[in-house]
Amino acid sequence: MNEVPEPVDAPFRFDVLTLFPPLFEGFLTESIIGRAVRNGLVEVKLWDLRQWAVNRFGQVDDRPFGGGPGMLLMAPPVVEGVNAIRDDFADPGHLVMLTPSGRRFDQSKAREFLTRKRLILLCGRYEGFDHRVNEILGPETVSIGDYVLSGGEVPAMVIIDSVTRLVPGALGDETSPLDESFHDDRRLVEYPQYTRPREYLGHSVPEILLSGDHAKIARWRESLRRPSEPPQTQ
Repeated sequence: MNEVPEPVDAPFRFDVLTLFPPLFEGFLTESIIGRAVRNGLVEVKLWDLRQWAVNRFGQVDDRPFGGGPGMLLMAPPVVEGVNAIRDDFADPGHLVMLTPSGRRFDQSKAREFLTRKRLILLCGRYEGFDHRVNEILGPETVSIGDYVLSGGEVPAMVIIDSVTRLVPGALGDETSPLDESFHDDRRLVEYPQYTRPREYLGHSVPEILLSGDHAKIARWRESLRRPSEPPQTQ
């Protein structure tokens, strides 16, 4: 259904628990996200996991029991940090752990997250989290794809960007999200688009786009939308 997103109580709030808050600085001040923050449509609060370190040396990770490579984020700093974050705002929020084993993030999940009003995003590092974080906090686990990243910060940015675009007013035109890829359950990607000049290196803009017949243009564009590539299965 091509419906305009329902208004949400502004600002929509994101809380991000991470070992590297500075990674978000440029991301949160530029383009659509920066404008949405400045206009009071979204609020993003960054939390440094080391605030809840287990000792004065700032330790938040340790070697896994049973052996194996790498380090794990310890349960106490994460659990205590999440509880403190929840208490920082009246709405306790919806807790999301960014992990390769989670449900694949897509546009329908972005629309669902928009209804939550507040998301708390847990950014993993190293070999991930002590599993007791899952047992104690019960987060929703989400992945942005089947590939390896250095941590959960980039996936958190993906979610912030995708959800923010759905917040009414964030794009300046309330109908803008309806004309983008994946805007409905058909999972169609957007049609080709063109701008000036009309000709470039022997390639011309399709004549129908210059016709002024908006009904024909709309039908032509719809005919060129195609399904997205399905996730690969093994």
